[in-house]
Amino acid sequence: MRLWFRTPFLLALLWAPAAYAARACDDFYARLPNVQWSLCEQAQLQDSMARSVKGRPIYTRDIRPEGARLRVLVIGGMHGDELSSSSVALHWIRLAQETPERIHWRFIPALNPDGLFNRPSHRVNANGVDLNRNFPTPNWEKDAPFYWEKRTRRDPRRWPGKMPLSEPESRFLHAEMQRFQPNLIVSIHAPYGLLDFDGPLPPPSRLGRLYLDQVGIFPGSLGNYGGVHKGMPVVTIELPSALLTPRNVEIQRMWQDLRQWMGDTLADGATSRPLKP
Repeated sequence: MRLWFRTPFLLALLWAPAAYAARACDDFYARLPNVQWSLCEQAQLQDSMARSVKGRPIYTRDIRPEGARLRVLVIGGMHGDELSSSSVALHWIRLAQETPERIHWRFIPALNPDGLFNRPSHRVNANGVDLNRNFPTPNWEKDAPFYWEKRTRRDPRRWPGKMPLSEPESRFLHAEMQRFQPNLIVSIHAPYGLLDFDGPLPPPSRLGRLYLDQVGIFPGSLGNYGGVHKGMPVVTIELPSALLTPRNVEIQRMWQDLRQWMGDTLADGATSRPLKP
């Protein structure tokens, strides 16, 4: 095969990741509050090859300094109408790049791209499922439908789906938890303006202006599944607004408080409990 014939193909392979990232930044810049195109460009988002219900890419970003001993998974945009959660995740990617330490960060800034980029944005995914009620907690088949029907009065924004892990987005995150084996999961939400925690460790008392207020557990939630039943600590951040981010100085303060708590609480080189399928 002649080189002149192979060159366009090779160039296309090299260009494709940059093209995917540029398209993602076009979308994020147009949709998210307090996100400049340059912020997204610097994040260097990578196509995970996972796809949403409608075929949208789910992007990730790994920051892995040499000698990293801890693994932290940060998730934004699980609920598509909580735009600020994806924005903060992108800001935190920049901060992780600027403050390298012995932590392997894995970011998923928009787990539910169909909900996020819908007009208007939707909490649920394209199948109408609340992804944060779709994880395989014990007795899900009984507890999740009962809670939805009796406690939420069949609220369509909180439908848990027909079965646990019925959705490609929740299956992707579940698989990432198994592959990555994080020592900590940070799930960013809005708009209750508080800090929640599930897991075997002492919780952080505050992150920035958000104070600990543990709100309980729900059938099929990530905190219930990861923190309670798998012993994998889950910090749930509830930003004060779904449409507006905190000021940049507050985003940085939350980041600093998180790292301080991790340094005080997570033993260097700690390993998480292996997840079972």
